[in-house]
Amino acid sequence: MTMSMAAREDEFLDLLAQHKKILFKVANLYCRNRADFADVVQEIVLQAWRSFGRYDHARPFSTWLYRIGLNVAISAYRAETRRSRTIVPADESIVEIAAPPSEAAELEAQLQLLRNLIGRFGELDKALVLLYLDGNSNDVIGEILGISVTNVGTRINRIKQKLQRNWADLSKREYSHGLR
Repeated sequence: MTMSMAAREDEFLDLLAQHKKILFKVANLYCRNRADFADVVQEIVLQAWRSFGRYDHARPFSTWLYRIGLNVAISAYRAETRRSRTIVPADESIVEIAAPPSEAAELEAQLQLLRNLIGRFGELDKALVLLYLDGNSNDVIGEILGISVTNVGTRINRIKQKLQRNWADLSKREYSHGLR
């Protein structure tokens, strides 16, 4: 028995409401400016709706939505990169605060620094970070991205090492600037 269009739409909207954070996480990771954020979220929803007839209910909806969301966001990111070849290096976007920052401001500065470091990664590595930080297993990450579980583990370890090195390098630079 086939599902009526209204029932199918209700099911889609219910599933989307349960997993809407995925939309925002993916769009936030790949959108360089806030103006594109809403467009990317809307495009993910549109593409998910268009593909919903092919959704395999035996699989988790979140895995399916991540795959669509990442594909849409990466395509939008590539289009934006082609349109705008001017990229501001992360070092220039870090705001130096003259007065000693409060603990909350320090944490926010560190979070922005981490976002900048992750922003330098390639498309696949950004997706890996997002999925890893969202608590997905290597099996699920591999399924979403279409890579082996071993590849997921290897790439995540390399990403962690790269972040540690870059963080240490930036910390050294900040410390040396503070001594001047």
